[in-house]
Amino acid sequence: MQPVQQSLEFLEKLAASGPVATLAAAFAEAGHELSLVGGPVRDAFLGRAITDLDFTTDATPDQILAIVTPISQAQWDVGRAFGTIAARIDGESVEITTYRSDEYDHKSRKPEVSFGDTLEGDLRRRDFTVNAMALRVPELVLVDPSHGMDDLVAGVLRTPGTPEVSFGDDPLRMLRAIRFSAQLGFTVSVDAAVAISEMRDSIGIVSVERVNDELSKLLKTDAPRRGIELLVDSGLAELIIPEIPALRLEADEHHHHKDVYQHSLTVLDQAIDLEKSRHPGSPPDLVLRLAALLHDIGKPATKRNEPGGQVSFHHHDVVGSKLAKKRLKALRFDNDTIAAVGRLIELHLRFFGYSDGAWTDSAVRRYVRDAGDQLERLHILTRADVTTRNRRKADQLAFAYDDLEDRITTLAAQEEMAAVRPDLNGEQIMAILGIPPSRVVGEAYAYLLEVRLDEGPLSEQQATERLLAWWAARSEG
Repeated sequence: MQPVQQSLEFLEKLAASGPVATLAAAFAEAGHELSLVGGPVRDAFLGRAITDLDFTTDATPDQILAIVTPISQAQWDVGRAFGTIAARIDGESVEITTYRSDEYDHKSRKPEVSFGDTLEGDLRRRDFTVNAMALRVPELVLVDPSHGMDDLVAGVLRTPGTPEVSFGDDPLRMLRAIRFSAQLGFTVSVDAAVAISEMRDSIGIVSVERVNDELSKLLKTDAPRRGIELLVDSGLAELIIPEIPALRLEADEHHHHKDVYQHSLTVLDQAIDLEKSRHPGSPPDLVLRLAALLHDIGKPATKRNEPGGQVSFHHHDVVGSKLAKKRLKALRFDNDTIAAVGRLIELHLRFFGYSDGAWTDSAVRRYVRDAGDQLERLHILTRADVTTRNRRKADQLAFAYDDLEDRITTLAAQEEMAAVRPDLNGEQIMAILGIPPSRVVGEAYAYLLEVRLDEGPLSEQQATERLLAWWAARSEG
């Protein structure tokens, strides 16, 4: 957290420029209160970048719309029933919401929306004290009825009222506590942590889409491990993504780690580090992070106790891929994400045969072909999966993968390998063999692709000769 005086100076500058000043003047002229609220105020004191401008006011939605229309370039009725109007002012998007004093039906997380009449009342109904601070504009008065500043200084997530009431009102707040813990590096207060554990079953009334959103936001934080551990320790993971806590039951086959669960968290940490170093400035890669977290979930189902006290997990890559796709489908992830994560998990062990002996160019081509557009993610996942404490072995694996990447680069430059195709297309195959479109064309295409992968590029004449030889052998058979 940065010094309070520095934060206040930042807020003063924010309030005096751009859409904040424009809005403050317009609401004051109309005789209504306006305050910057929640995340922007919190992040200003934490020295974090402010990405959203959220306001609250005593004006009704109709009054908000009337005030902002003359001063904005666009308006969106994003949530009139909930009191929220969005607008674009001075090139920035803002949201303004009427004071709320909702009552919740505990059979669902949908509140009976009631508009309030005081800023303090609105703040006390918010999720956490650090999000329940507001800056009145243009007066520049900090309003903090729940002592959020004290919790901000202490790095604690606490609910404005009792956590049982807060989480009972909206069980999604349990997941938000976990996500904010990772995002802000804060500790969840003891009473809130206990309440999450005791009330975890109520997450069932939250829509799968909202659970997906919070889980995705958690994984996109800079350091999600803290949140995942809290998700597991609280028992919530059992209800949302049970394959993760199941990993705690298994020791890995090399006995290098306490359990596969801790190994998976370490792989996630290392994948994020590699993601940032290889692609600085890029947005968080959710597909890569899901694959890193889930890459070993096939181990519990494939565990075998071998002679001599060894443990094996044969085919856990294939089994894990199927389990991951099933879980991600249940969590309503999109089809592209599901397919990409499944593919990465299925392929994550492929490299480890490379270090045992030199791969042929054909094997390298197949590695690239099978990875397809997931090759860069597979590079990162495979490197991150090396968590051995044996420095010599870790160095050997790193050098081996460096060599593999160098070979891929060299072959790609020589052959444009990213788009490996047979040397003859379907129309050429039909013309050469004198056959119409049929399954046989596909078989011929697959044969030529195997030749291409084994031997590299052929001339059209060479490919034609190989095709005719294949056709003759097939006809004789």
